[in-house]
Amino acid sequence: MTMIQVVYAGLIGLCAGISSGLFGIGGGVIIVPLLVYLFKFQQQTATGTSLVALLLPVGILGIINYYRAGFIQMDNVKLGLVIATVMFFGTFLGSKIAISLPTITLTRMFSVFLVLVAVRLWFTAK
Repeated sequence: MTMIQVVYAGLIGLCAGISSGLFGIGGGVIIVPLLVYLFKFQQQTATGTSLVALLLPVGILGIINYYRAGFIQMDNVKLGLVIATVMFFGTFLGSKIAISLPTITLTRMFSVFLVLVAVRLWFTAK
């Protein structure tokens, strides 16, 4: 794993953590698309690596299936663990921001975020 990949993984973890703290989301909406975009992973590899980040207790059985099918290797596990470590702290930051915002503001932020993700997926789907 290169240093730039570690930095990208840290940024993905931070985004996922803050989003998790703010909106209760992270893996499928943040981590998977960014792994596809930044690391050029196949969808299955991105999903498997995201599950590594969400390892305990959520993803262990899914990780085993993706690993056995050959979609993730040990480098993906390491990358997922970097994301998980930074996501741990990002979730704290995101939750602090969320509880300081009025409900209507947070709801509108989440709505805009979902629309942006949907538009991006719509126009980049292969």
